[in-house]
Amino acid sequence: MSQLIQLQANGQARVVEDTWTRVIPPAAADAAVRKQAGKVVLFKLTGEASFTEEQLAQTHIPPTGNILVPLAVWQAHKATLQPRLAAGEIGIVLATHETVEALQAEFADLNQLPLIAIFVERFSDGRIFTLGHWLRSRCGFKNELRAIGDVLRDQLFFHKRAGFNSFLIRADRSAEAALSGLNDFSQPYQGAVDDVPVWRRLNRSQA
Repeated sequence: MSQLIQLQANGQARVVEDTWTRVIPPAAADAAVRKQAGKVVLFKLTGEASFTEEQLAQTHIPPTGNILVPLAVWQAHKATLQPRLAAGEIGIVLATHETVEALQAEFADLNQLPLIAIFVERFSDGRIFTLGHWLRSRCGFKNELRAIGDVLRDQLFFHKRAGFNSFLIRADRSAEAALSGLNDFSQPYQGAVDDVPVWRRLNRSQA
């Protein structure tokens, strides 16, 4: 059963088959655990390296088909991946500790990418919403923007408001059950990518 929810052109959402293969580097041999004040720190810092050189060198990249690769994998293998980018077969995964500026440094026109996915390791990491909003509002990205990682039903409405139009639900949850989360609220108060603030939507003179 597919875990991918996609917004359609008519505004409706449905569960669809995923036509993209996600490329994931092998696990690091000695992954460091950062602690602060006696607690494990779950979020990586902006600018921190996502993968080691060894991980990038050992990453298996399928020779054909649509592939979704981390930004660091693209940077390490761009010479061989350029023809596939031109063919529309490359999408990029941006982690929440990576920056939109780093993505723009690789692609002068982000719309040459048919798909950008933002990976959130923990659902409580709100940086995914900021990155989605910036890609839509500041960078003018118009193609598929996908939320992946620890993506849950209760967040879908807010992901949509931040500009996402596809959502890969966490493997242990039901995508069909999560569909209703996109319609949890009828009149959001704040403005966002998908709408203006409520005070601009309502005509108070007719209230």
